[in-house]
Amino acid sequence: MAEEASSGSTAPRRLRNIVGGSAGNLVEWFDWYVYAAFTIYFARSFFPSADPTAELLQAAAVFAVGFLMRPIGAWVMGIYADRKGRKAGLTLSVTLMCTGSLLIAVAPTHAQAGLWAPAILVVARMIQGLSLGGEYGSSATYLSEMAGKKRRGFWSSFQYVTIIGGQLSALAFLLLLQLILSPAELDAWGWRIAFAAGGLLAVVVFFIRRRLDETLSFKNVAGRVDRPKSSGRNLFRDHPREALLVMALTAGGTASFYAYTIYLQKFLVNTSGFDRETASRIMTLGLAVMMVIQPLAGALSDRVGRKPMMIFFGVCATLFTYPLFTALETVRDPVIAFALVMTSLVIVTGYTSINAVVKAELFPAHIRALGVALPFALANTMFGGTAEYVALWLKSIGHERWFYLYISGLAALSLVAYITMRETKTTSLIEED
Repeated sequence: MAEEASSGSTAPRRLRNIVGGSAGNLVEWFDWYVYAAFTIYFARSFFPSADPTAELLQAAAVFAVGFLMRPIGAWVMGIYADRKGRKAGLTLSVTLMCTGSLLIAVAPTHAQAGLWAPAILVVARMIQGLSLGGEYGSSATYLSEMAGKKRRGFWSSFQYVTIIGGQLSALAFLLLLQLILSPAELDAWGWRIAFAAGGLLAVVVFFIRRRLDETLSFKNVAGRVDRPKSSGRNLFRDHPREALLVMALTAGGTASFYAYTIYLQKFLVNTSGFDRETASRIMTLGLAVMMVIQPLAGALSDRVGRKPMMIFFGVCATLFTYPLFTALETVRDPVIAFALVMTSLVIVTGYTSINAVVKAELFPAHIRALGVALPFALANTMFGGTAEYVALWLKSIGHERWFYLYISGLAALSLVAYITMRETKTTSLIEED
């Protein structure tokens, strides 16, 4: 009975661990998304220019740099979580995120330090990229292993509840500061408050994660003297099909997610013509609804399977991305804009709600954290982290609509993977219940 409790397998402890792991994930993603939410205010502090699009483009490039570090973080910290435990991986990742957030909070502006200012910003985002590269694999693996077999889709969906919750919290924090501070104050120094708050919250999460239970899946494999080592070489040598499948199913999903959420806020300002406050309110409400429907979609996957959910996303994203964005170009009514935004968010929920558990179910326990993290991070770097930059670059050269076709094409490629993959709900390699 003591072993049962220590592994988190009893219902109350299991729920406590899932809630604790999810809360930490929310703060990690809050810290990451604060950058995107506040870009429209701090871009000029680091990249002064007479052209607002040029300022956003340079800030988006730094956002993409953070993604370049995510495969390295996924590789190093995925191995760490497989060898030392999911709990250890989660604790290390939040420590790095805290460091990056506090560094941005105190970073000098271009006027104060010249080129050192954007250089410090790049270093801070690189540290955060390392953190998030390891966070995704550790948290996806932890939640999937901690959840019971019959409700694994439901409980693992809380990873994207907290990912979206982090983004939503960043937007909500922006709305709060918009009410308290003037636009001039936000441009000058108000944006620093958000990064400082994220760093302090990460300190709290550090202590929460130290009290989590380790998963039974890791404990069982850790006790084996003959277990294979977790390494990048072993991953692609022993599980090449699964690793490539994770990359394939991620490409369209992550590109669509960043297009429909991160970039869409700027699109509403820069293309549709809404003021920054209205755009923030539209996206905040849309993300709040999206967050609520994640567990519903996850629970549905426990009944009908993972494949139908992924195929729904792939078909709809392929067919409707272009018409949704073209409609948003000319919309002037916030209610209609919200309806269009919400349609896109419902579509991508078919991917976001279950992608974590699908990936975790593909790999054995000894290499699961790395298997989830590294292929995902590679695809996310190539297609997710660059989505906003690609969109802004195409707009700057007068071909904004090519971006809509780009997202549709990636969704179509992922759709092929969804159709041909096995149903992981019935073939899961997570053996413990």
